[in-house]
Amino acid sequence: MEALDSSGSVSSPQKVFNIMQPVMRDLDHEECWVLFLNKANRLISKEMITSGGLDSTIIDNKTIIRKALDKKASSIILVHNHPSGSALPSKADITQTQALNNALKTCDLSLLDHVIIARDAYYSFADEQTVDFTH
Repeated sequence: MEALDSSGSVSSPQKVFNIMQPVMRDLDHEECWVLFLNKANRLISKEMITSGGLDSTIIDNKTIIRKALDKKASSIILVHNHPSGSALPSKADITQTQALNNALKTCDLSLLDHVIIARDAYYSFADEQTVDFTH
């Protein structure tokens, strides 16, 4: 997979975009996906968690945590799309990301980033320091 570096790790939002943009670019509805990573940030799996409407989808914290624990993931990256074409997060995106981050910490899991994909652009919560991801 070209989006991974030589060690096979997912180490940047650009790599997340390269992995997920072909899947999400032309969707006419929002989808929420999770990349499950091991301690070396190598991709264990990627999975669609929810499919929503034209301008929203649910981030189900319990489902995400259960799947991360089942897959023995150390960390996750949340990814969803904005069919509108604007990659900027909504207030709900920020609130839900912070809630997921806090919930994951209680299970000794890390949220490394939340990447919003809008056609050919993306927004990285980690790059923009929208949420404090420190563990």
